[in-house]
Amino acid sequence: MGKIPNRSAIALIYAPLGRDAQIAAALLAEAGIPSKTSKDIDDFFSALGEDTAFAVVTEEALRSADLRPLSAWIKAQASWSDLPFIILTRRGGGPERNPSAIRLSEVMGNVSFVERPFHATTFISVASSALRGRRRQYEARLRIEALDEGERRLQTALQAGHLGAWELDLVTQDLITSVTCREIFGRDPTEALAYDDLLSATHPDDIVRMNSAMTAAVENGIDYAIEYRTLWPNGSVHWVEMRAQLYRDRSGKAVRMVGVSSDVTARVSSDEQQRRLNEILEERVAERTAELDKAHGIVMAEVAQRERAEAQLRQAQKMEAIGQLTGGIAHDFNNLLMAVLGNLELLHKHAHGDARATRLIDGALQGARRGASLTQRLLAFARRQDLSVDAVDLGKLVMEMVDLLKRTVGTGIVIQTSLPERMDSILADSNQLELALLNLVVNARDAMPQGGAIRIRLREESVPAQEGELSTGRYGVLSVTDEGHGMDEDTLQKAIEPFFSTKELGKGTGLGLSMIHGLALQLKGALRLDSKPGKGTTAELWIPVSGERPVAPEKPQATEAVRRLEPLRVLLVDDDFLIAMSSVDMLIDLGHDVVEAHSGREALAHLEGNDRFDLLITDYSMPEMTGGELAKAARQLVPDLPILIASGYAELPQGIDFSVARLGKPYTQRQLAIEIERVLSDS
Repeated sequence: MGKIPNRSAIALIYAPLGRDAQIAAALLAEAGIPSKTSKDIDDFFSALGEDTAFAVVTEEALRSADLRPLSAWIKAQASWSDLPFIILTRRGGGPERNPSAIRLSEVMGNVSFVERPFHATTFISVASSALRGRRRQYEARLRIEALDEGERRLQTALQAGHLGAWELDLVTQDLITSVTCREIFGRDPTEALAYDDLLSATHPDDIVRMNSAMTAAVENGIDYAIEYRTLWPNGSVHWVEMRAQLYRDRSGKAVRMVGVSSDVTARVSSDEQQRRLNEILEERVAERTAELDKAHGIVMAEVAQRERAEAQLRQAQKMEAIGQLTGGIAHDFNNLLMAVLGNLELLHKHAHGDARATRLIDGALQGARRGASLTQRLLAFARRQDLSVDAVDLGKLVMEMVDLLKRTVGTGIVIQTSLPERMDSILADSNQLELALLNLVVNARDAMPQGGAIRIRLREESVPAQEGELSTGRYGVLSVTDEGHGMDEDTLQKAIEPFFSTKELGKGTGLGLSMIHGLALQLKGALRLDSKPGKGTTAELWIPVSGERPVAPEKPQATEAVRRLEPLRVLLVDDDFLIAMSSVDMLIDLGHDVVEAHSGREALAHLEGNDRFDLLITDYSMPEMTGGELAKAARQLVPDLPILIASGYAELPQGIDFSVARLGKPYTQRQLAIEIERVLSDS
């Protein structure tokens, strides 16, 4: 039996132009993934094999290549194998931006697209996901080999006992027999033996008894066990023993008989021999039949289980890869927004007196903040952003949103609500829940272009035992029902997948339902969809009930003025030059003296020298040395140095076991000033 390749499984790189191959190999080596670079297309094709973890290829390297050898290799893969390909492209993987991506996807199958220039974190995330998927394929290969080994052992046991295996389909009357079984009935190994042949070869004096035994087995479910005489084609009479077990489908209908046969002619040649041999043979046949039944019950149960596991594995791999990509995209988008927000805020200070410039800057700031809100939702979907969970009065939340919902859907849509007089509070993030309800109502409106009614209902449900993704307990259920065109079963299965949309190009992101699904899972609830073409759609959001009373929101207080600190000497570290420039400008505008570094090693060089700093501000996600690793090293050099780590994630990763402050990205100059004052006060 094979073993799961671990260190022997390597990534294969084919990027003949530029420095792509060198960069990819370096990043993979840094992540602990061994790789091999192919010098040309023939070398790449010849290097493909079962021990290839995944392949990294640039799009331009395949654009004019003859892909027929590659297509043939992919189609010839073993049933367990589906080699992942990572395509480096400059136009993305979507068909609207990159039509050639469709051709590559059709030829290569398991493809992920990474658009250049890419962030190192994004590339490593995709590569790690591909490697995990490949290792699961190796595990599937071991299970398939184990099943094949079990089948070989079963055949050996049947041959050793000279037992003939057979299987009868009770619906079609098709009979499948082994070579030994055909020999027991006097047939040549290559000669066919149909069920009608079996019946016609039965001795006339035994045919009624044989049919009665078969009928009793099918109707009553008892084991089929009988000895009877059979006539060989040469006219000789032989005794056979038949034993079999009945199998039913899920509805309880009898579908097939599976059993063994043996030639017992010698045993019945005399009464004494018959008695002695009968005892031995019955015991032997019973044991063999039990082994066969057990083994067969296990090529059927394990096959069904394997098929379910493979389907679940493919879906899990797909969602995991999408989640990893989404988190990486959101992180990079956060960095871009950081630079935009910081520069706009500084520009706003210099636009006093210019009404038109102020209005334009305010509009840009509003758009950037909406983008920041979108990144938080993307991070929530990728499970990399914590929710602010509290007890929420769901009925009150819906009532307070009715006016907004009516204005959103317009005059052609009627909003109807059905709310109980009293309902226990639920555990949720009220802001995310409002966005989820708004998304569901907008989807319902878009499904009814000719107008109609949207019904919003609330109710409580109890789940007495584990039910799918829902644990035992009480749930508040928010449902939104429309009278629109509905969805067929295939569309319904894809509805919660990220970026899947039934709307026209440019009229939907395909993120609404997937984000609501991610929110429901984070709240330990579920999103359930029910729809039929022409009958409308019902979306239900199930959220666990809370035993607490909803907390009234605190009244907003007047904005606290930020105390202007004495000028500080600040060491700012960020590998992104654009963000570093924006942050430096904000710090200088606050009156501080700033030294800029673009890597952890560069920052440590400043700290090891004669420079003295009042504060270290560092990005967390950086190549070679993360902000957390830099913070540990900095504290060893300067134990009392205040440290502020900037990150787009809700919490800093585990492993930072000392006091540091977190600054959420993207941040404004005011937020930066507040966190600086706080970290200095704590120090």
